[in-house]
Amino acid sequence: MNTKVNKPTESELEILKILWQRSSATVREVHEELALHKDVGYTTTLKLMQIMFEKGLVLRDNSSKIHIYQPNVTQETAQKQFLPKFINTLFSGSPAQLVMQTLGNHEATSAEIEEIQALLNQLKEK
Repeated sequence: MNTKVNKPTESELEILKILWQRSSATVREVHEELALHKDVGYTTTLKLMQIMFEKGLVLRDNSSKIHIYQPNVTQETAQKQFLPKFINTLFSGSPAQLVMQTLGNHEATSAEIEEIQALLNQLKEK
């Protein structure tokens, strides 16, 4: 997967989320999933996915009449692109505030807490 791509918009992220979950999908499949949560026209979904292909965010298999799209950027890469601005804008540049707000307002599973603790232990050792 390409790691040097344009930053996706919020609407493009919604499409990428579907593609990350499914691995690949047609425009129709993506549109039907989007339509469950928001009022969006098929042509809008099609146009967005065409733009995403041009930007290098998705790959498109043109070997059949129905085009199949796949993500060309990992979820981790997208998260890394947005996180610095997110932390600076909403949390005054403090990763600690982000973590405290997140853990204070959302119940983490035992496995997630163990993963976070392991990461904290690694950071302390550095």
